[in-house]
Amino acid sequence: MSKIISKKVFVRLVVGLALVTNLAFTVLVAGSNVLSGSTVIAQNVLTGDWTASLGKDNSSKIHLNFERRSEKGNKNQMGQSYDFADLQGLSREQALSGGPVKFSLVREAGRIDCEGSFQNGKGSGTFRFTGNQSFVSAMKSRGFDFDEASIARDGRHSEEDRLFAATTLNVTTALADDLSSAGFGKLGVDDLFKAAIFKVDSKFMREMKASGFPNLGMEDLVKARIFKIDADFVSQVTQMGFDKEPFESLVKMRIFKITPEYITEVRNEGLTNIAVEDIVKLRIFKIDSQFIRDAKADGVPLEVERLVQRRIGVGRN
Repeated sequence: MSKIISKKVFVRLVVGLALVTNLAFTVLVAGSNVLSGSTVIAQNVLTGDWTASLGKDNSSKIHLNFERRSEKGNKNQMGQSYDFADLQGLSREQALSGGPVKFSLVREAGRIDCEGSFQNGKGSGTFRFTGNQSFVSAMKSRGFDFDEASIARDGRHSEEDRLFAATTLNVTTALADDLSSAGFGKLGVDDLFKAAIFKVDSKFMREMKASGFPNLGMEDLVKARIFKIDADFVSQVTQMGFDKEPFESLVKMRIFKITPEYITEVRNEGLTNIAVEDIVKLRIFKIDSQFIRDAKADGVPLEVERLVQRRIGVGRN
């Protein structure tokens, strides 16, 4: 019977961990959404429509959405919040007061010039993007190739697409230098996007290395950012009594919301010598202190597998 239980738990864990990869991919696409089917205009220029709305929680923020259409009619959207300080020619007061506007998002990779109007805190209009070829050259000298010809060989998308992504996400040569100096190994342009979206830099890498994880790659560091695994959390896990745990165990603890309070709760019921995998099982099947007490009262042995069996109705006394 224990083989059946292990299989059920294994399936749940596999599904949970698959969500990590899927989530990282989904957030990356949602954050940039620029790596598919865009309209390429001559001389590194792209055009499209923009919409905007004021931030509710932070008065210095505005959410901008850029939409482009391919020749086949496919839509490509990118939405992100920016500080008004990032936008040349637009203030919160202008957005609130309404009327025609012209403003620009100017970054190292290029500039997006917008024209349109605002009414009641919401805006719309058209934009024109111009890429910076000096940025392309600077990145190429650092080993990050935005060049269209080289990208076309491996089925990737155009230089303009990637320059647009780099502009909206504020990918810079300083970020490339920082990552290159951190010992990440060979990185590509897509890794720059991930680092910009998830705020991965050499400082974060050094902090994780000092916490006992010296060999984390970009994908692991993206997971760490998504699930808020940092040096403080590693320290907290150690204080829970779990030192030298593999990185994936920390990911599982975040996915299934393993907290110090929950660990104390089950330990107080007698499960003192318990591993992370067992705590994850208990959490998956919503086994708390009351359930454990009731099970013990009915003569169920104080074992994780027996508690799980009772929860799913197998071997009930």
